[in-house]
Amino acid sequence: MPKAFPPEFRRDVVAVARKGQAPASQIARDFGISESCLHRWLNAADVEDGHRPGVTSAEAVELREAKKRVRVLEQENEILRRAAAYFAKEISPR
Repeated sequence: MPKAFPPEFRRDVVAVARKGQAPASQIARDFGISESCLHRWLNAADVEDGHRPGVTSAEAVELREAKKRVRVLEQENEILRRAAAYFAKEISPR
C-alpha cells in the first residue's frame, strides 16, 4: 500500500504543478512522488475546483452516508415486514 500524503502536501504539490514552471515529471521527482500520482492529484483538484465534471470528495461522503442510511432503512423495513407477517398469522382465526 502506498504511503498516504497529508492534504496540505498534496495542495502544495498541485499548486506548484499548476504554475507550470517545470514539467510534471520534474515536479513529481522533486517531491518524491510518481508522475501518475501527480496527474491523479491534479485531476482530483480539477474536479474539486469545478474545472472538470466529477464527484467531489464532499459529494462522495454525502453519497456514501446516504447509501448507508438506505441500507439501514431497508433492513428495518424487512424486519417490520416479517413482524407484520408473523403477527398476521398469530391473529388470524384458525
